[in-house]
Amino acid sequence: MKSRCFPPAVTVFAFVLFSLASTHASVAGTKVNLGPKVPVQQQVSMDRIDPSDWDGLLKKYVDPNGNVDYAAWKGNPQDVQSLDRFLAHLSSASPHGRASSSAKLAFWINAYNAVTVRGILREYPTTSIRNHTAKLFGYNIWKDLLLNVGGTPYSLDQMEHEWLRKMGEPRIHFAIVCASRSCPRLLAEAYTAEKLDSQLTLNAKVFFASPGNFRYDRSRQTFQLSSILKWFGEDFGSDQAAVLRTIAAYLPSREAHDAAMANSVSVAYLEYDWGLNDRATAANPAR
Repeated sequence: MKSRCFPPAVTVFAFVLFSLASTHASVAGTKVNLGPKVPVQQQVSMDRIDPSDWDGLLKKYVDPNGNVDYAAWKGNPQDVQSLDRFLAHLSSASPHGRASSSAKLAFWINAYNAVTVRGILREYPTTSIRNHTAKLFGYNIWKDLLLNVGGTPYSLDQMEHEWLRKMGEPRIHFAIVCASRSCPRLLAEAYTAEKLDSQLTLNAKVFFASPGNFRYDRSRQTFQLSSILKWFGEDFGSDQAAVLRTIAAYLPSREAHDAAMANSVSVAYLEYDWGLNDRATAANPAR
């Protein structure tokens, strides 16, 4: 691995920071564990995981635009406990056991979204998930909030990068939700193996129908895309033409579809809104 060449003073400063980080590793690595560690003999296939409890909670607290009524949810201890029971149910799954690919994908999408919601409920009231993503010292929700699955703890980052992204389905990026306004909407129902393809397609189309995620200027022949397509472009294709072909089917007009297929546009990226997807502060609840 190549190392950067720093001036001596910077090198010393970097070493001090590294030493402090090592000394305070217990602070930086404060972990929050969700769900029990289930012995191998009690684990079940992901085909047998029932998301109906999660589905009921989503229908109760999430509006059609993906805004979450966090205040009401946190104010109902029984429903917070219901979410914890669902997370415990997820913990009984075998991460490496035999299951259909659609069941595995639905499992990890539901797990990612449920853990994110639980993490926000722990912190609520808050204005953004970024308030809880410490870079050096302290709790980072993406790294330190862990769900036990089959006896192994997985962070949100691990769920996304070690499982979901490796399954070869770029539409996950329009399904997993980081509790922010520029994220895809949180679907007001659980993902299931039986409905997975239609659910992913629907949410992809809803995502690109929002001017916060996609804009097409015909006169200038430009696309403005969500920053998600910049951060995870490799999941959609090896170059701009391939990425545009991948998303073309989900764009809101035939004209935009054709421009994407022809790769006849220049591409820029929209600013990402990290404001919380909170129903209480939704700028336009009906959008």
